[in-house]
Amino acid sequence: MKKVICKVEYDTENAELVAKFTSGNFGDADGYEESLYKTESGKFFLYVNGGEESPYKKEDIKRLAAAKADEWLNAHV
Repeated sequence: MKKVICKVEYDTENAELVAKFTSGNFGDADGYEESLYKTESGKFFLYVNGGEESPYKKEDIKRLAAAKADEWLNAHV
């Protein structure tokens, strides 16, 4: 998935997958996944996707500051 945020393109195909967190099982209405990526230039972003009752009802990309990426890693790994 690609998304441009503040004139910066974030692309799951061209970034390094750092870690992934899954809540629930595939097909659960409240299940979701969060994947932390790092771009070649050192920017972090989350790719998120989930069921219709989850926090992520559709796939999306959310940028993260480095400190927030560290917080996410500490909470999910």
